Amino acid sequence: MKVLAICGSLREKSTNKGLLRFAQANAPEGMEITIADLSQVPFYNADITEQPAAVKTLLAQFDAADAFIFGATEYNYSIAPALKNAIDWASRAEGNTLLGGKAAAIMGAAGGMGSSRSQYHLRQVCTFIDVHPLNKPEVFANAFAGTFDADGNLTDEKIKENIRQQLIALAAWSKKISA
Repeated sequence: MKVLAICGSLREKSTNKGLLRFAQANAPEGMEITIADLSQVPFYNADITEQPAAVKTLLAQFDAADAFIFGATEYNYSIAPALKNAIDWASRAEGNTLLGGKAAAIMGAAGGMGSSRSQYHLRQVCTFIDVHPLNKPEVFANAFAGTFDADGNLTDEKIKENIRQQLIALAAWSKKISA
């Protein structure tokens, strides 16, 4: 099973990237997780007629993916622009072939409620693009409660186990909805 992980934060030491790195390193047997590099992806603009190399790479990753993991960074109570932009590029494919009908897990780190607002907003976007987010287990991490080290790596054992369980559930969910 090929899974594309997409982080809303572009920072290397982002706690959301830390969640995705942990997921990638702890993927269950039979699951391969690739973390997309959004650093060179320009904002979607219909006037761009020749797709830049970074966009071509990203769209090929969307196409190859059986499922997604979204690192739902929260900016101003909503989805971070980098994540939404990646989704916007993919959603323009003829017939929604890069997104439609695929499963997704959502995880996120932020202050207070751990990106809950952006995660719920992202679920609204998923409805329109026909991506089917996993309902449980949810992964919310408080980025400022000692759950990450200085490099953005996850240190909290409870959240680590929650991510492991989410990955197992994502595999089962993807298999169920694609049957």
